[in-house]
Amino acid sequence: MNLESTMQVSDADEYLQRTFQSPASIKAGNLIRLWMEDVGLKTWVDKMGNVHGRTEGINPSEKALLIGSHLDTVIDAGKFDGSLGIVCALSALKVLNMTNRMGRLRRPVEIIAFSDEEGVRFQSTFLGSAAIAGVLPASALHVHDKSGVTVQDALRENSIETTEENLLELKYDPESVWGYIEVHIEQGPVLETIGLPLGSVKGIAGQTRLKVTVRGSQGHAGTVPMNMRQDPMVAAAEIIVLLEGLCKQPEQYLSYDGECRASEVQSLSGSLVCTVGEISSWPSASNVIPGQVTFTVDVRAIDDMGREAVLYELSKRMRQICDRRSVFCKIDRKHDANAVVCDKELSSQLSSAAYAALQRIKGEVAIDVPALMSGAGQDAMAISHLTKVGMLFVRCRGGISHSPAEHVLDDDVWASSTAVLAFLETALL
Repeated sequence: MNLESTMQVSDADEYLQRTFQSPASIKAGNLIRLWMEDVGLKTWVDKMGNVHGRTEGINPSEKALLIGSHLDTVIDAGKFDGSLGIVCALSALKVLNMTNRMGRLRRPVEIIAFSDEEGVRFQSTFLGSAAIAGVLPASALHVHDKSGVTVQDALRENSIETTEENLLELKYDPESVWGYIEVHIEQGPVLETIGLPLGSVKGIAGQTRLKVTVRGSQGHAGTVPMNMRQDPMVAAAEIIVLLEGLCKQPEQYLSYDGECRASEVQSLSGSLVCTVGEISSWPSASNVIPGQVTFTVDVRAIDDMGREAVLYELSKRMRQICDRRSVFCKIDRKHDANAVVCDKELSSQLSSAAYAALQRIKGEVAIDVPALMSGAGQDAMAISHLTKVGMLFVRCRGGISHSPAEHVLDDDVWASSTAVLAFLETALL
């Protein structure tokens, strides 16, 4: 059971890639299921492809602790994003099993390897965890990828027959769940800067994803005069530059006239990030003015009202740009997730567990475990609709993630696993 094993499971030969229900995703799920069984857990795969491993403890009727992370990856991924959280949880339970303590847990513990968090294949994040939380709409089954394959088709290809009816049955009863914890790489530079391997998470930024389509007039690159063009590419370029300016200096774009309060603008100045991650044109040729340009917009902020104010202002100004350039603009909201505040009690327990783990490994620890905000979306966002959530961040080199350069020191992997073990020993034994 190690992270190197998961890195070898990929749909691509030259880089790491595992998307929802791809051959590599299924292979990785089977490998994780074997690890769960080796730890002594009862295992199963649900109707959304999530892999579960559960131990009942001494009282199966008690509310369960869920521990999770995701097994899917982005394209050209690193090996720690998602997989680290699964391996840490399994390592902690393996220690309890080897020392004959797993059966003495006061409540059930269930590890879940979620089938989709990244949203790469279907542009719809949290398919796995949202189904468990009961917030995945039945319509998600009919969303299709670039090849026209729907979520339902992808599941069926792997012998999972999921209907709108049995999708709803995946939702856990909130009365059966005590809480949820997740270990994840920080995906940022704070822990490395302060020289600590672990930090607790106090909250997760809200997120909106847009798909923007700009349509103009297709034409020959050499024959249409510049002053007669309706070029969607230059309109898209102006919009993208607008987005950068708005998100770098929101105070210069947002007013205090009811659309956004001064406090919201202040919160945005420290947390707002906006990204255009994908852009395409049709037809894509060097000697043709494109007829259509499509691109994605990702907007994240800690303050939900502030994020909505940014989206309102962005949409208004995008339409003004398109009107001025005589092109058509369509804005589709593909994903929304409100900001999440982690449970104070769980966060305190995780901080104490992290501190105890550092003491075990390093001896005296000079400073407290820091509390950080997550700018990245995590499965805990979806599960927060079901139960209280807490998270631990693990230091990663340079704050780099979603890249093969993503790296976590072996000692820090050990520290995070030890922290999960300390949490279980303190909270459940």
